[in-house]
Amino acid sequence: MGKVKVNTIKVYAHHGCLKEETIIGCDYHVDVVVDADLKKASLSDELSETVDYVHVNHIVKEEMAIPSKLLEHVVQRIINRLFAEISLAKKVKVAVSKLNPPIGGDVKEVTVILKSKR
Repeated sequence: MGKVKVNTIKVYAHHGCLKEETIIGCDYHVDVVVDADLKKASLSDELSETVDYVHVNHIVKEEMAIPSKLLEHVVQRIINRLFAEISLAKKVKVAVSKLNPPIGGDVKEVTVILKSKR
C-alpha cells in the first residue's frame, strides 16, 4: 500500500449556515490522502496504474463549488466522488478548512476531517 497526498488545495467557496457566508463566500484549504496499492505504478511508470492527483484536484474543486451549510456534507461528497471515480482508492481521508470563520473570535481556521474505506 501507498499514499497519494494532495495538500492545501486552495478554493474560494460559498459554504455556511449564515446567509452572508453563502453570498460572500470565503477561502478554504482542502487536504486529501488516498491509500492505494501503488506497486504496479512504481514498476510500470504508467499514470493509469496510480492515483492521478490532477483528477483528485478536479473532484475537490467541483464539489467545493456546490454550496452547502455544513463542511461535513462537503467532505462526504468529496469522499463519495473519490471512491466512485478512483477505483484504486482503498481508504481516503479528506480535511476541509474554512479560513477566518465568522465565529466572533480571532480564529485562523476551522477544519472538518472525515475518513472512509471501501
